[in-house]
Amino acid sequence: MLTQVLTEFSGRHQKTKDLFLERFAFVRPQLVTDRELSEARRLVIGSYFTHEYSLEAAALFNPSIVPHPDQSDLPPGALRFVLSLRATGEGHVSSITFRTGVVDRDNQISINTPTRYVTEPQSVCDTTYDKARFALQLEELGFAGEFTRRTLAALGDPFSLAELRTAVALVQNQMGTLESGVLAAASTILSLALSNYQVRFPAEQRMSERVIFPHSPSQSNGIEDARFVLFTEDDGTHTYFATYTAYDGRTTNPQLLKTDDFLEFSFITLSGAAVQNKGMALFPRKVGGRYAMLSRQDNENIFVMFSDDLRFWRTATLILKPTFAWEFVQLGNCGSPIETERGWLVLSHGVGAMRKYSIGAFLLDRDDPTKVLGRLREPLITPAEDEREGYVPNVVYSCGAVLHGRELIIPYAVSDFATRFATVPLDAVLAAME
Repeated sequence: MLTQVLTEFSGRHQKTKDLFLERFAFVRPQLVTDRELSEARRLVIGSYFTHEYSLEAAALFNPSIVPHPDQSDLPPGALRFVLSLRATGEGHVSSITFRTGVVDRDNQISINTPTRYVTEPQSVCDTTYDKARFALQLEELGFAGEFTRRTLAALGDPFSLAELRTAVALVQNQMGTLESGVLAAASTILSLALSNYQVRFPAEQRMSERVIFPHSPSQSNGIEDARFVLFTEDDGTHTYFATYTAYDGRTTNPQLLKTDDFLEFSFITLSGAAVQNKGMALFPRKVGGRYAMLSRQDNENIFVMFSDDLRFWRTATLILKPTFAWEFVQLGNCGSPIETERGWLVLSHGVGAMRKYSIGAFLLDRDDPTKVLGRLREPLITPAEDEREGYVPNVVYSCGAVLHGRELIIPYAVSDFATRFATVPLDAVLAAME
C-alpha cells in the first residue's frame, strides 16, 4: 500500500514522507494500541489523513504589491517587488499566496515563474501574551467578568498559550461549566489567544512556495484581501504590515499581519468600536505622531481613523461619500495611501449599476488626512470586455499599488478570478483630480 501511494504522489509534493509522518503524529492519540508501529504503517496511516488541496483552483485575485526586502543585483532604475494574492480553492476557502517580479526602468513588468509546490509555515511555539493588553482586548469584546478576572489572576506576565489553557481549565473546574457565561467566556479567551500567533517559513523556500492558509478559529473559512504596505517606523526602520479580513463562516473581522522579511509572520487581533466591516488600509507612516488607517464601517462610505496603539481603534471620521454614478452603491479603498508631494494618493473602488466595480482615486492632505483635496470624476479603470466574465462578473479590484518613479504600478483583479497589471503616470492622475 505504501509503495502504491508513494509511487502515485511523491512526484507531486516535496517531502511527502515527512508530511505523512506529521499527520500520523496528529492522529496518534486516537490509536487503540500502544504497540510501536513500523515506519511503513505510520506512513500509510498518515496518508489516510492527508489530501491534496488546490489553493488557486477557483481564483487568484485581489492583489497588493510592495517593494521586495531584497533589492540587490538589479539593473539601474529597476524595482523588485512582492505580489500578495488572495487564492481561493475548494469550499471557497481563501489563503494568501505570493509571487515576485521586477519593474524595470521603462516600467516593463516581469513575473518570476512559480514552481508547482506550496508549503504552509511552521507555527512558532514560543508565542507569549501581554497580560494588560490581553485583558483590555477581552474588555473590548465584552468579557471582563468574574471568569476572566480569575483566569488572568492565575497567569503570570507575560504568559504562554499552554499556561492560558491550564488557567482556563482550572477556573472552569472552580466555577462549574453550568454557571452563566462560563463556557462563552472560556471559548472567547482561547479564541482570542489562538488568533494572535506567529508562523515561520524556512529561509531557503521560494516566495511562490509559501502559503498562509487559515489557522485560527477567526480565520477558519478564509483569510481575505490582504492589503500589504511597507511601513516606515519613527526611527527610519521598515516593517511590512497587512490588514486582512478574517472570516469564520459567519462573521468577518478586520485583522493585522506583520512581517520584516516575508519569512516570519505575526497575526494580530484588532480591537475597539471602530474595528468593523472590511477593507481597512494602514497609512505607510504615522501622521501627526499617530497611526492612521482608512476604513469603511458602514459598508458605504470611506472613513479615516487615528490611534496611538496599532491594536486598538475606537473612533472614525467620515471623509468621502459616494458621489458619481459609478460609485453610488458603495465606496472603498484599493489599498494603503501612497505619499506624494501633493498629498496622500488613495486608489478607491466604486460599485455602480449591475454591481459593476470600477477603480478610482482621491487625494488627502498630507498633514490632515481628514481633508479631501481632490478626486477623480471618472474611473481610472473599468472592466474591459475581456475582463467581465469570471467568478464574480464585471469587477476590477485592487488591494494596493506601488509608485515606481513617477509611474503608478497597479495590479488588479478581473472578475474575481485572475490578476492583471495596469500602469499610469502619477502626474496624469494628479492633474485629473477635481
